[in-house]
Amino acid sequence: MNANTLPPDTDQTNAALLARRAAALPRGVGQAHQLFATRARNAEIWDVEGRRYIDFVAGIAVVNTGHAHPRVIAAAQAQIPEFTHTCFQVVAYDSYLRLCERLNALAPGDAPKKSMLVNSGAEAVENAIKIARAFTGRPGVIAFNGGFHGRTLLTLGLTGKVDPYKRGVGPFPAEIHHAPFPCALHGISVDDALHGIELLFKHDIEPERVAAFIVEPVQGEGGYYPAPAEFLRGLRALADRHGILLIADEVQTGIGRTGKLFAMEHYDVVPDLVTLAKGLGGGFPVAAIVGRADVMDGLAPGGLGGTYAGSPMACAAALAVLDVVAEEDLCQRAARLGEHMQARLRSIAARHPVIGDVRGLGAMVALEFLHDDDPARPAADIARAVIAEAFRRGLLLLSCGSYGNVLRLMIPLTIEQTVLDEGLDILAAAIDSVIAARH
Repeated sequence: MNANTLPPDTDQTNAALLARRAAALPRGVGQAHQLFATRARNAEIWDVEGRRYIDFVAGIAVVNTGHAHPRVIAAAQAQIPEFTHTCFQVVAYDSYLRLCERLNALAPGDAPKKSMLVNSGAEAVENAIKIARAFTGRPGVIAFNGGFHGRTLLTLGLTGKVDPYKRGVGPFPAEIHHAPFPCALHGISVDDALHGIELLFKHDIEPERVAAFIVEPVQGEGGYYPAPAEFLRGLRALADRHGILLIADEVQTGIGRTGKLFAMEHYDVVPDLVTLAKGLGGGFPVAAIVGRADVMDGLAPGGLGGTYAGSPMACAAALAVLDVVAEEDLCQRAARLGEHMQARLRSIAARHPVIGDVRGLGAMVALEFLHDDDPARPAADIARAVIAEAFRRGLLLLSCGSYGNVLRLMIPLTIEQTVLDEGLDILAAAIDSVIAARH
């Protein structure tokens, strides 16, 4: 068999498929867990060898409505035989329009709004920056340390975390600046963060040249740190004072994850633009930029769009997702599940001082491992060991944080209570096992 011959599709074991993966894919495409899925339902995944896993990852906070929600699948299936693609900018279709109308009506704030659809979170962020620059006529953007906004070159420039995303692939686009993100655990106050912006205005870029601030209401890859309300209010005040737009990156926080449809609703702070993706499509690739109508109209016809943007199947799925979130009251459920998870995690933390913090907003919950309860000594080794032990016991988890020492729990918001508690029991046992092995 030469290098370009396809291997026989007979050996369906994880090990065999992983070997083929290593030969076929670049090593830069990571894989957190060494398994291949064959099916998934709600909060459970089965691999090619028939083993069941409880899913506390949800496709990285994508399947908020669970794997293969019947309403979402039915909506996409109904669209497929009608047409799969026309390119909305060439021949339009009703589902794209209805989804934008729904998002305009649901987004925070009383100002008239408009929306556009794209394919991914990174694409939404890129377009939000483009829209902000066009509307303001300014080039500068201020993002925050620890923030994550995507893996394209522009969004990597905005991302405030080097490893593994930015190493070796610069230079990044100009006129992007970073300020501190407030985090009491790590000694950065709201005043420190806002003062950091003032220092940028003093030393790096005058506010009259800044088009936008971009901020996650809860940092995702950065460690699941919720923004303090006074910080977002201060950011809004700075933006208003200097004619700067405020972009809320809600790619990970949106569509009910935090207990509100939009996380910014927790803060009573209205952004000018919001980016959405992940949970919006229930597993189908769709993303959106929602914003003030006058801002969104800043580019001429043809300045926005994309060949596959707003796929008909994805639009149908997203409309069904919004129906499910409303009809199954998933925002309230996310809040209740988050309280339950935090209570369980605090009971675990009470017997393990290496757990330095338990935090969250709604069902966006995390625990942070620290050696000797010292924020200057992140315990990424403990986090890695817990993830590995939990995987061995049948639970899927992911880490995050600038030092990889934070476990984030990203459950489907539709998870059955019994499955959630089973997963939390596994997590507790994994932590107990890892800590016991180190003593």
